[in-house]
Amino acid sequence: MAKNILITGGAGFIGSHLADQLLAAGHRVRALDCLSPQVHPDGERPDYLDPDVELIKGDVRDANAVTSALKGIDTVYHFAAMVGVGQSMYQVADYTGVNDLGTAVLLQALIERPVERLVVASSMSVYGEGLYRQADGTLVEGQERPRARLERAEWELPGSDGGELVPVPTPESKQPVLSSIYALGKYVQERQCLLIGSAYGIPTTALRFFNVYGTRQALSNPYTGVLAIFASRLLNGKRPMIFEDGRQQRDFVHVKDVANACRLVLESPASANAVLNVGSGRAVSIAELGERLARIVGKEHLTPEVTGRYRVGDIRHCFADIGKARALLGYEPQVTQEEGMAELAEWLSGQVCVDRVDEASKELAMRGLTV
Repeated sequence: MAKNILITGGAGFIGSHLADQLLAAGHRVRALDCLSPQVHPDGERPDYLDPDVELIKGDVRDANAVTSALKGIDTVYHFAAMVGVGQSMYQVADYTGVNDLGTAVLLQALIERPVERLVVASSMSVYGEGLYRQADGTLVEGQERPRARLERAEWELPGSDGGELVPVPTPESKQPVLSSIYALGKYVQERQCLLIGSAYGIPTTALRFFNVYGTRQALSNPYTGVLAIFASRLLNGKRPMIFEDGRQQRDFVHVKDVANACRLVLESPASANAVLNVGSGRAVSIAELGERLARIVGKEHLTPEVTGRYRVGDIRHCFADIGKARALLGYEPQVTQEEGMAELAEWLSGQVCVDRVDEASKELAMRGLTV
């Protein structure tokens, strides 16, 4: 049955792709989005947003805007958030305001007018380090790396036996290690939503997105996903910059797979009150990814620059165990990395962007947030 669906942050990267899938499934979609200049430089409705999406320009912290946007709505996808680990460490009030207070304002409105379903976008950043295996086969949860080790360029986590730990897929059961204001805020968002959802009978699901990539990312935003940052550098004839030694591993998942997981929640009563990883289930090193993107866009000569520096709040390895999403949603990633990057390269060929990575790097260094 067709639903009336609100996506907060619905004019953004992931929200717009979700809107496409929901419209294709016959639902009616409304988006509440402040059209932040960091994501939407001209402050206008993006061309990629389907014309059938009803767009309300408003801030999720504005109770009147939220109440208005909720009229007639059956389901809410809460995606509105400021995104960026590094930036969150010096724009603390902004991140806490949008991510924590914005969620609280939405939930206050939902207490007065409950909906049938609530889905909140969380993040793999809440894990901090991922799960690891010691040489004896024991599984251990990665903890924050001591700064003294990082200053000596000792990047890998040591095991209790003195040997290096081997990263393995990270399940939802791993305890959070909140190493940035952004991570803290995403954890607060998911806990707020699950708590209020349980108290007021709103079936709620928190989806922990891993490293999402694809078309429509804000290429001029130096705090967006790493692939978009690399693309911005390459489009401007500059080498992508990589912290540490480039061997840190992440899980890159295509935005269409993420949107599909979000849509599947509507069809899965069993996912109510659950926290689920949404990733590809595969690990790739940052250096390998940078080299692959340069090759795909025909910029092989712009090989990644490995800086040997470290950002406060960064982790070493984390990639998803997606078994729970498979079981509860029937989720299965469909877009291979080769297909996804080829699509990204084709889209990039028609894009123009301002590279602000150097500017952002100087900001972090000035504040002592890089080692």
